Amino acid sequence: MIDKFCDPNALPSNQRTNGIKVEKSNVTANSQQQKRINLQSLNHNNIKPTIQNNNNNNNNNNSNNNNNNNINNNNNDDNANSINGNGIKHDVDLGTHDAPRANDSQHEAKANILPYPQGPLKHNSPSELNPPTPSIFVQSEAEIFSPQLQEFCLAHPIAVIRNISRVLKLNLGLFSTKTLVDLDAGHSIEVRTQLEQPSDENWDHEKKLKIWRCESPRAWSKIGRYAQYQARTFQNHLTSKTRNSVAADIDFTINDEKTSIKKNPHFKFVTFGTNVDLSDSKKWKGQLDELDKLPMFSRVVSASNMLSHIGHPILGMNTVQLYMKVPGCRTPGHQENNNFCSVNINIGPGDCEWFGVPEEYWGPMARLCAENNTNFVHGSWWPNLDDLHARNIPVYRFIQKPGDLVWVNTGTVHWVQAIGWCNNIAWNVGPITTKQFKSAIERYEWNKVERYKSIVPMIHLTWNLVRNIEIHDEELFHVIKNFMATTLSYCERIIKMLEDSNIDIKWHGKAPHEPAHYCANCEIEVFNILFVKSIEKKLVVHCAKCAIEVSQILESFVVLQEYDMAYLKETYSNFIRTFRNQQQRITNTTTTVATTAATTTTVSPANSLSKGCTLPN
Repeated sequence: MIDKFCDPNALPSNQRTNGIKVEKSNVTANSQQQKRINLQSLNHNNIKPTIQNNNNNNNNNNSNNNNNNNINNNNNDDNANSINGNGIKHDVDLGTHDAPRANDSQHEAKANILPYPQGPLKHNSPSELNPPTPSIFVQSEAEIFSPQLQEFCLAHPIAVIRNISRVLKLNLGLFSTKTLVDLDAGHSIEVRTQLEQPSDENWDHEKKLKIWRCESPRAWSKIGRYAQYQARTFQNHLTSKTRNSVAADIDFTINDEKTSIKKNPHFKFVTFGTNVDLSDSKKWKGQLDELDKLPMFSRVVSASNMLSHIGHPILGMNTVQLYMKVPGCRTPGHQENNNFCSVNINIGPGDCEWFGVPEEYWGPMARLCAENNTNFVHGSWWPNLDDLHARNIPVYRFIQKPGDLVWVNTGTVHWVQAIGWCNNIAWNVGPITTKQFKSAIERYEWNKVERYKSIVPMIHLTWNLVRNIEIHDEELFHVIKNFMATTLSYCERIIKMLEDSNIDIKWHGKAPHEPAHYCANCEIEVFNILFVKSIEKKLVVHCAKCAIEVSQILESFVVLQEYDMAYLKETYSNFIRTFRNQQQRITNTTTTVATTAATTTTVSPANSLSKGCTLPN
């Protein structure tokens, strides 16, 4: 945090919304003296990353010495703008965000021309297209808390840990529907209406053609109301009545999204209670405390979890969400936000069926989505297994029993269907590894192409990480350093652009635990330099590019600065200095040990005599 740089007298707090303070006057400089700002000066948004396998993280950064206070493009590694991918180079401007978010039809049209990664060229045999799911049956706490379990999870695209709840004596009843109703029956939840279908099929409304698009319109309800729905569907199942009649008894009004789902004779309907927020640490204290029994690498909050360093809650990612299901409820195909890992525990009493595809095949899957008139990032889709196998895409398929923990590794594509009546809890985890950080940054940049909001603010997270922890891995160090250098360079460019145009920058500072800001127009993360405009009596943040598109002289905008540039540069230099000092200590220790071993080596009499050596006097 940078409270030591805050000047409470620098900016009157006449208005404040979400941590943004501005003066009554919205004009920051005499418009007669202002120059028109050239959009081409924001070259940060014209960086063209190369999606390829790049292990060339060399120490090319000789210009970045410890006392560096002038960050520019020339001091980055040669691969500073490289993003790990699947061997495909392209010239797409991953930083461009010239237009607001497009509508669905625009997304579908764009999907057909996006250069998705090709994926592995290796031909998979029939058995390799249906690989066995990595699973482990733990029998003791020693096994659960051993580093080997974490290594097992990180080594596979998806993994199942069975018997973990029994060994740790997890009280899964704390997450049962009955307990939830007793604690807060009026708690608001999101519900989705879906067509009930077999897990390996997805039909159009006439049940004539298998399709990928998966209708799942949204509404809102309460825990108590959904509990009644769960109970009645189960009772009807026991008495051999149809679940469709129950749906008529419990009216989940579709009030949030337009839907083409209408009653027809071909399908029954199911309603999925999703995204039940358990972030309130007071209301759900017993539930959250119970999850602290889990091993450190899988916990909601942990120093080894990147997402714990964001500094503010992101619902469902660094907080727990619960899902209430009846048979047939679907979680459509997706990768986790910014490709982070996820943990999912089945509370029971019923089972869930899972499907998973390794991260390296996301490009071919995205292409299949486009060919089937949906969008990999924005759309709701349910893959056809025959289509996947025809494109040489392997699919893991397995059953999650009550108490099983499913670990979804970095970037794994997955989709889930409930077999029985059950609840699930889930959250995201960010292992502090090179693979995880690279993948998160790659998706962060790709989301800009898709006009899709990255709900993990990667710039904000990166700067918090280097302030909070020490990085020991050299490859991860270089990736983080290059990302920070690019951020600093962009901030300096914006500041110079504003100074050259005679536009004032007001000091704002950043409060502890204040969330990251996003552009109201293009929804990219806005770091350090905020362009604020009053719209309908609300203060709205814009990025530099969108603000300039509104007004080239930034009329009616206030420009605020969150961090002192000297502070950011010092943080950057300290990060480099700390890593190099650490590496030097390791080198010195290794040399000392080697020298000591060489000078103190002795030969035992038995070994000497057996080899014909002469013992010293």
